[in-house]
Amino acid sequence: MLVLIVTFTIKPGSEKQALALMRKMEEHTRQEPGCRNYTGFQSKEDPRQFGFYEQYDDQAAMDAHRAAPYFEELITNGLVKLMEGSRTRRLFHTLEEA
Repeated sequence: MLVLIVTFTIKPGSEKQALALMRKMEEHTRQEPGCRNYTGFQSKEDPRQFGFYEQYDDQAAMDAHRAAPYFEELITNGLVKLMEGSRTRRLFHTLEEA
């Protein structure tokens, strides 16, 4: 199983818009075949810092997620435009595969 953790910072004043986009992504992505978990989060210490915790059965499921039409709409043309600075992406496998 693959685990992806993505973190990013949003431009000041964009927090509510980011939350709305993230909630839509959660709604769509959780219905994808091969998606085990898709959870957005916001920092308690800095409300401009957000991220996603994602779990997929395999690389094919992750690739299908990125190819979904709502990914382009909500992430590429939505959240990315609200971001300030770069985002971090860390890919892991679960311990049962170690």
